[in-house]
Amino acid sequence: MSSDAERTAEPTGSTDGTGEADSDGPAGGGDPVDGDAGGRTTDPVLRVEGLEKRFGGIVAVDGATFEVERGSITGLIGPNGAGKSTTFNCITGVHRPDGGTVVFDGDDITGGSPERIANEGLVRTFQIARELPEMTVLENVMLGPKGQIGESIWRSVAPIARGAVITQEAELRERAWETLEFFEIDHLAEEYAGTLSGGQRKLLELARALSTDPEILLLDEPMAGVNPSLERKLLDRIHDLREEGYSFLLVEHDMDVIMEHCEHVVVMHQGEVLAEGTPEAIQSNEAVIEAYLGGEV
Repeated sequence: MSSDAERTAEPTGSTDGTGEADSDGPAGGGDPVDGDAGGRTTDPVLRVEGLEKRFGGIVAVDGATFEVERGSITGLIGPNGAGKSTTFNCITGVHRPDGGTVVFDGDDITGGSPERIANEGLVRTFQIARELPEMTVLENVMLGPKGQIGESIWRSVAPIARGAVITQEAELRERAWETLEFFEIDHLAEEYAGTLSGGQRKLLELARALSTDPEILLLDEPMAGVNPSLERKLLDRIHDLREEGYSFLLVEHDMDVIMEHCEHVVVMHQGEVLAEGTPEAIQSNEAVIEAYLGGEV
């Protein structure tokens, strides 16, 4: 990450022996991210503060607080039922939070619709790829860019506007080809998306997400069901995009992926942020080991 300050990982909500929580760390969040006051990053692109989500009497997310630094790859981990997917859904507008705030690039997007949030530059992928199976790979990627004038029926059919639609579509097609080449799936461009393997579908979904011109990508278990060779290709593309300035928040159960490819890791447990810090600090954190990692690291 861009900050040189050293980060530590400690369990949140620690006490001083009196039964009262320490006041040094942010409520609901991990220890300081970069060692500065309040646990703030130097340049957060995404800030989640006190996020809450309940389903009836079940508390799925309970005051989660964390940040994603601009241009970073941040991991979000935790056992099943920790609240990771619900947190993703609250950030991206799938669920409306019951409390807390989500701030993206300085703007409060809490409770916004998925369409509005995606148009602002915060885009997600899903654990199970959601391609349009009866469209070609190229057509799937061409759907991504915003502001397509051909989406208007009258512009598509009116002779006076049809020329502009054709011109823009040619430009979108060229950009889609470039995106497919970047992900090394251009040889599949004319194949129906429904015929792709699981790993190829993950590459297609990331390609389509990139075509929306996002600032941050939230990836939900991108390596699930991906064979080792395609996993390596997917990780290479993520690092290439990071070098270009894109930011990533990554939910992943593969601890090798998290520990080897993320600069910062946020650990959730029972709807709360248990700890956060560098991969090295997380691996040696006793509370995290007890709650999640066990003897694996």
